[in-house]
Amino acid sequence: MSDLIRRASKFGRVLALAVSTILILTGSGVQAGTLEDAIDRGYIEIAIGNAPPWAEMTADGEVTGAAPDVTVAVLKRLGIPEVRASVIDYGAMIPGLHARRFDVVAAGLFMNPQRCEAVAFSIPDVCGTEAFAVPKGNPMNLMSFEDVASSGAKIVVCGGCAEEKMAKEAGVSANNIIIAPDEQSAVKLISDGRADVLAYPTISLASLFMKVDLGHLEIVSPVQGVPIGCAGAAFRKEDADFRDAYDAVLRNMQTDGTFAELLGKYGFDSTAAVEASRETLCGAAN
Repeated sequence: MSDLIRRASKFGRVLALAVSTILILTGSGVQAGTLEDAIDRGYIEIAIGNAPPWAEMTADGEVTGAAPDVTVAVLKRLGIPEVRASVIDYGAMIPGLHARRFDVVAAGLFMNPQRCEAVAFSIPDVCGTEAFAVPKGNPMNLMSFEDVASSGAKIVVCGGCAEEKMAKEAGVSANNIIIAPDEQSAVKLISDGRADVLAYPTISLASLFMKVDLGHLEIVSPVQGVPIGCAGAAFRKEDADFRDAYDAVLRNMQTDGTFAELLGKYGFDSTAAVEASRETLCGAAN
């Protein structure tokens, strides 16, 4: 294929994306709302978590992680060149979104029916299994959240995360659920003998074990009885048209290879997200 043909082909793909996006925006009426305002300002406020490699803000203020990287790429294609991010506890993300402290959650926020009632999720972007970090040898033989409940083990989770809900639903006593503000604090609780197990997404624990010497601990993965979970960017329900425009661009990124490239940087396989269904995760249309 000649250079001229390649350039023409590339231009055609770019033009098709631009036209499809414009049609979505003008046809849906979203031009008077959050998306247009952000385009006019040139930036948008987003919320991220402190859970690498899902999402993280580095010491020098750089926003990184699979979830925000995907969101930033989508927003740029929608005409928003800058994001201003705040690190928010997972339990405060949806209330903060409703209070308009920010306009998009890009934190690896897992979908479930309860959250889907409160926000409009994008199509799935990052998926993963759950894991436990336990003392070497797994002395309490903790393989499931039910094992944690029946053994009386103390479990560490992050506040408002999916793991907290899983522990409660499995019957873990509230007195045995310890909320840690970050992964370093969580690991210290186990290292000091004040907790027996840390529940975290598998890839997050794997990332932590690569960065820190945790030879006294081991990973149990996947946690038995927990299906693969998927996250998505979250929007206010009244911004569903914004969400739909976002979805259109994200789908294009899934087909042109950009999505797989972004996730691959952090060790995520894009196939699970592409094959997952928002409706299935939410239990209904969202």
